[in-house]
Amino acid sequence: MAIPATLLAATGAADVQFNGDRPWDLQVHRRQFYGELLRTGSLALGDGYVRGDWDCDHLSEMISRLLKSGANRPLALQGRLFESIQWLSDQILNPQGITQSLRVGRRHYDIDPRVYEAMLGPSMAYSCGYWRHATNLDDAQEAKLHLVCKKLELKPGDRLLDVGCGWGALARVASQHYGAEVVAITISNRQASYIREKFSDTPITVGVCDYRSLPQLNLEPFDKVASIGMFEHVGRRNDRTFHQAMNDCLNPEGLMLLHTIGSASTTHRTDRWIDTHIFPGGRLPSAMQLCKGLEGILLIEDWESFGQDYERTLLSWWENFELAWPRLCQEIGQDFYRFWRYYLLSCAGYFRSRQGQLWQLVLSRADRQSTYRSIRPSSDEWISTSSPQDAADSGQECCIN
Repeated sequence: MAIPATLLAATGAADVQFNGDRPWDLQVHRRQFYGELLRTGSLALGDGYVRGDWDCDHLSEMISRLLKSGANRPLALQGRLFESIQWLSDQILNPQGITQSLRVGRRHYDIDPRVYEAMLGPSMAYSCGYWRHATNLDDAQEAKLHLVCKKLELKPGDRLLDVGCGWGALARVASQHYGAEVVAITISNRQASYIREKFSDTPITVGVCDYRSLPQLNLEPFDKVASIGMFEHVGRRNDRTFHQAMNDCLNPEGLMLLHTIGSASTTHRTDRWIDTHIFPGGRLPSAMQLCKGLEGILLIEDWESFGQDYERTLLSWWENFELAWPRLCQEIGQDFYRFWRYYLLSCAGYFRSRQGQLWQLVLSRADRQSTYRSIRPSSDEWISTSSPQDAADSGQECCIN
């Protein structure tokens, strides 16, 4: 079949060609792919790549070009109808309800842990690294974790609630380097089991719990609360419920750090492939939506943006995964390679396009009396500055600026 003119116009505006000779051009191997792409957009793009319908040497650049030119909009009636139905569904139903959130845990976070161990490296941090002074993934992740603790003014004896704790990266640093007592919650049974086994000798308590179930645990208020890479699963219908739950967990003088992917613009459009296969029900807030959800509940003390660091993080994850693939492929299967490549590199393209943002906010209760001063590292030495616990162990005097 001939390539539909609508597709040619959309890709042409992005300077992307079908069967061109540049690294970011698509090499199509199955002609039926064109019609599927026209009808279902990003879902067909991702599914087609996983099936082997097309290839691209520089996949992240191709995705970035398409996003910058607006080619992710529905091009056919079927796509526009689906987008309208999805918007109505989000208004009427709650795609981020408790049952659905547990489904996300099973779908994505409970896959073979060897994939994450190979990809993430020793930190096991599954969120954007902080590359301000780092030159490799491990340093970027450790810098991010220490930055979070320092922004929270974490000190020995503090009680920290880690909401959406992943594989325990922040809990590890907070307990081992800052002397905090950590309660960590996740919706993934596999993550909880990993933390219990890995950090059995540290003051970390972990539970499988949705944030909406926190009141049922009857926990004492926390000095600090952190949520890294979890807010993307909350959804705009639940924003105020989430923020109120965090407010209720905090001591009046406490601090919260929220680390989340954001959208450069307010939109109800989602990537159908990501929504279907990776993060069902995931919705990214715009700055306006984030502020609207916070208003009247928590105050913003600090807001830092470093979205371009996520492209470097994702590319580093892909490099790690590709290096480990020869030993992983015997157990996981060849199809997973293309699935995971498309996931990581298409997301890298999303951040390269700058439609994707990464924000760290420091938040406080409205009745906090202490003045908060923002923290930004100014040199390589800052990353290795002694934490309060490290300084106490060595007999040094330490303060948080």
